Amino acid sequence: MTEPPPLPHRRRGLFGSLRANFLTGLVVVLPVGLTIYLIWTVAGWIDGWVLPLIPTALQPDALIRDLFGPDTRIGIRGAGVVIFLVATVVIGWFAKGIIGRALLRPAERLVDRTPVVRSIYSGLKQLAESVFAQNGSQFERACLVRFPHHDLWAIGFITGRARGEIAQKLPSDSDLLGVFVATGLVPPAGFLVYVPEREVVMLEMRIEDAAKLIISAGLVYPNPKDPTQPLIAA
Repeated sequence: MTEPPPLPHRRRGLFGSLRANFLTGLVVVLPVGLTIYLIWTVAGWIDGWVLPLIPTALQPDALIRDLFGPDTRIGIRGAGVVIFLVATVVIGWFAKGIIGRALLRPAERLVDRTPVVRSIYSGLKQLAESVFAQNGSQFERACLVRFPHHDLWAIGFITGRARGEIAQKLPSDSDLLGVFVATGLVPPAGFLVYVPEREVVMLEMRIEDAAKLIISAGLVYPNPKDPTQPLIAA
């Protein structure tokens, strides 16, 4: 029995071609536009927070009018960002010195004695230290763990081996690994679970790709041929 001849390839119409070109252009334009919009918005937010703290005579607009004349009107977005970065570097350099440490200790002791401020300050300080720590502490690898049910699997990030009191009071016939499981589309929020090492499935994909997979709700998947490399659209 002879097979029927293959159907002829149907050419894409004008509307289909325009639709395909529009979607391709949207894929290119949307990330660039959103990135520029976010940078522009964050820069304006920082300017609105920092510039009111600067004396009027030292405001960027005032300095420009002094240089180019009183009728000059040039809006400079991002000046507050530059001031914030320079001030942060100077404060960090000062805080690392002997005088800075001597001034910070009494201030922190005063804050520790203030009931409400103490809780807020200590929480924010621990969060900042964990996020911006320079001691190399970070997620080690991406993995799969059974969460929140034994029949379900979730992507997690290895934080290290259980130590101290946790390792002593959790009986296990194998080493326990700390795994951070992000909750949905908000990666900073999640659960820290301790799982026996034998029950953790290590992934070869990069931590960045695993985070993209979580944030995109599974839509952005790493390269199936080489999981260590990002997916490159054809």
